[in-house]
Order: sequence, then structure tokens, then C-alpha cells
Amino acid sequence: MDRRTIGAAALEVGAIGLGCMPMNWAYTGSRQRGEESLRTVHAALDQGSTLLDTADMYGPFTNEHLVGRALKERRAEAFVSTKCGLLVGEQHIVANGRPGYVKRACDASLRRLQTETIDLYQLHRADPEVPIEETWGAMAELVAAGKVRALGLCAVGARASRREGRGLYEGTIRQLERIQQVFPVGAVEAELSVWSREALRTLLPWCGARGVGFLAAMPLGNGFLTGTLTPGQGFEPDDLRARHPRFTAEMMAANQPLVVGLRRVAERHGATPAQVALAWVLAQGPHVVPIPGAKRERWAVQNAEAAAVRLTAADLAEITALPAALGSWD
Repeated sequence: MDRRTIGAAALEVGAIGLGCMPMNWAYTGSRQRGEESLRTVHAALDQGSTLLDTADMYGPFTNEHLVGRALKERRAEAFVSTKCGLLVGEQHIVANGRPGYVKRACDASLRRLQTETIDLYQLHRADPEVPIEETWGAMAELVAAGKVRALGLCAVGARASRREGRGLYEGTIRQLERIQQVFPVGAVEAELSVWSREALRTLLPWCGARGVGFLAAMPLGNGFLTGTLTPGQGFEPDDLRARHPRFTAEMMAANQPLVVGLRRVAERHGATPAQVALAWVLAQGPHVVPIPGAKRERWAVQNAEAAAVRLTAADLAEITALPAALGSWD
């Protein structure tokens, strides 16, 4: 697999990563047997998908434990990205950006991941009660201590900007410009897919102009762009899509033209709609690394093989011309 670099430190990763969250969190059947998840992680590494994306809140904690089990055998082959800053309670998820907490969270993640160093440590969400410079300063101290190699910001909660009448990533960019003064930002993680293209307007160019890596979260639109989901099929209550406005039967049917368009391009390349969707994300810039989630070994392999799909200019124009997704994303 081709490799790409993240941030000014030029940290190398496979062009397509592996989002580990679905193995333990947020999707139907996520709490699968550990051995099956381990096979998925190993399959991704075998294919060259070296970036493993996790977070302490996934599970919570169980996802990091899982990745740690896989790393025990293959640490030198993997690039580990994990996150801090969100606490999962019985009713709510709350932000915690206090410096002391961030440092304790890092130590706990290192133990669960069974590693001495985290390659990319991301702030999952800024704490409104703590100046982000203070949180970022504590994270920079972790780099100085040799516990972390690079820092990133996860653009979770960016949609609050739109609800307040501002651009989707306007608030995120302001945060990035503030923390850049404290310590360099190595990467930004945010949504980017054929049905979620908002980052193309401002956030992706901001990263490209400053040598900041861009980790494309949910590049398959929570599975919709794979073409394997049927409108009206329903989801289990513990699946985030059960409450997602775009996954009602009506909206899934309305957005089928996106899948039809991807399938049309895929047929010309002997590929799947999912692989074309990932190839489109890769084509948005050399600093972009999609991190599709996968629970099963075959999906991790299929996603990795998308790195070999070479879309033509005509393909890209055809995909760009597909209609914008209908339905709220909030």
C-alpha cells in the first residue's frame, strides 16, 4: 500500500487506516468476540493499513484494550492514534480538558495499549470550562516526556458552529489557530465522505496549507455508501444509526442516487461502491488518510484494497456532480 505523511514530523502511515471503534462501540453487534476483532486488526496490518484509530471512550476502555492485545505482537508495524478528553457516564458524555486529567488519561491509555509511546494523541473535544491552550499545553508536555509523538484535534462537536449560525468548521479553525501558538498540530480528524463534504470548503484547505494531516472520519457515511444497507431495514437500539436522521427509511431511500452513482463508477473499475468512496476521499489531497471503521476481517481487507483504485478525472467529476445528501446530519 502507498504511504502518506502526517504533519510536520512527517510520520508515515498506510494511505488507508483502520477505525477500530465499531468493534466495541456505537454499532449493532459491536461487542463481538475479541478474537474476531483481533483478526480484523491483524488483517488490516497485513494489508498495510498501519494507522489504528481508537479512543479511551470507546467501550469505554475496551477498544484500547483490544488494540493493545494486537499491538503486543506487532507494535513496530502499527501507528497508534488514540484520544482523550471525553468521559462516558450513564446518561451523558462530558468533556474534561483539565491538564491533570489529560496526563492521567494518557498514562492509562499507555497501559491499556501496552506501549511506551502513542504515535498520535488527539483531543477528542475541547472542554468549555478550560481554555484550550491549557489542555494543549498539558498534551505538549506529554510529547516532551516521550509518551506521545504528535498531537491532533478531533473536530467532534463542530456542528455547534452551524447551529449558532456560523460555518461548520469556523469554530474548529479558530481553536486550531489558538493551539498552533502553543504546540504544532500534527493532524485533524473530521468527517469527510461523498455524503459529508463540508470539510472541503475550509477545514481541509486549512490543513493542506499548513502541512497538517487530515484523518477522514466516517469516509463510508456510517456504512451507507457501501450500498449494503436497505432502506427501512431498521437498526438495533444500541446502534447510533437508529437515532440518526439520515438513516430513516425515507432518507435512506432519498439518498440512494449517491450509492447508484458510486456503483456506476465502481463497475468501470471492477471495484465496490465502498472502494470508490474511499478512493474519492484519497483523491482530495496527499495529506488525507481515510480511517474507515471495520468489525470484520473481510471488510478491513476490502477497504485496504481501495488504495489501489485509481479514479480518473472524469470519475472524480462524475462523483462530485452527485447530489448532496438529504436529511439533517445532527
